[in-house]
Amino acid sequence: MMTNIRTKVTQGGRIVIPAEFRKQLGIEIGQDVNLSVEDGSLKVSSQREGILKAQKLFRKFVPNGISVVEELIAERRREAENE
Repeated sequence: MMTNIRTKVTQGGRIVIPAEFRKQLGIEIGQDVNLSVEDGSLKVSSQREGILKAQKLFRKFVPNGISVVEELIAERRREAENE
């Protein structure tokens, strides 16, 4: 498992993500990725990972047994009835 490599920034600010890193992150050619700067380092993550993190964070605020989708649909139906 590679943990640290050295590479160059090329024309247009491009860098190459080694195949082994892409495989570990579940990133495929042509797929969008998320970039962030944390503590002076560039972090690259898959969009799938970003979605999973958001779902985990959101789940903290939704009681067990509650379907947010069903709640949203019910709310939209109530709004439609009031129009």
